[in-house]
Amino acid sequence: MQAKSNAQPSSAPAESADAIHRHLGGRVRQLRLERGWSLEALARASGVSRSMLSEIEREQANPTLAVTLRIARAFGMSLGDLLELPGATSAVTVIRADDRAYHYRSDAHCQIRTLSPLNLEKDVEFYEVQLKPGGALRSAAHFAGTREFLTVQKGQVRVESAGDAETLGPGDSASYRADVPHAIVNTAKGEAVLFLVDIYR
Repeated sequence: MQAKSNAQPSSAPAESADAIHRHLGGRVRQLRLERGWSLEALARASGVSRSMLSEIEREQANPTLAVTLRIARAFGMSLGDLLELPGATSAVTVIRADDRAYHYRSDAHCQIRTLSPLNLEKDVEFYEVQLKPGGALRSAAHFAGTREFLTVQKGQVRVESAGDAETLGPGDSASYRADVPHAIVNTAKGEAVLFLVDIYR
């Protein structure tokens, strides 16, 4: 049996929420003015009405999470960055399979989907490539020292680089120079699916 407690329910969560809403108004106004945006410009960029934005800036509205997230995205920021609360954003970045923003290229013969975040300055890029029968991904030389690493998940492809060529099947991997013209060619009758990593030096 547990002893009864006389402690009263804490109002800290409600107080914290109020503090966030008060902070948000000044933060949105600061970021908007730094960019030289009018309320109308921010409304267009975020999809949030001008009247709602005005109320938020004057601390007369408690916006929903969805509205706050739209404002953050208009500024090109995460929710945590907008609120200046490091713990408010997840440590896990997710790229959903149906997010068209990550479809780097899509045509009748080749579809490329980036699997690495678009907003990061990076020297490594990660892609999923789908090649239809007869399809090919032909690339000009990248920066000096660039290499590609490829793993075939499905189908059969031929990798060409610097005059050399190798045929790969499911589960096979290869690495090769990408600072010369290079290509990945579907040599089978079915679709080929592969994962491709570019490493820039």
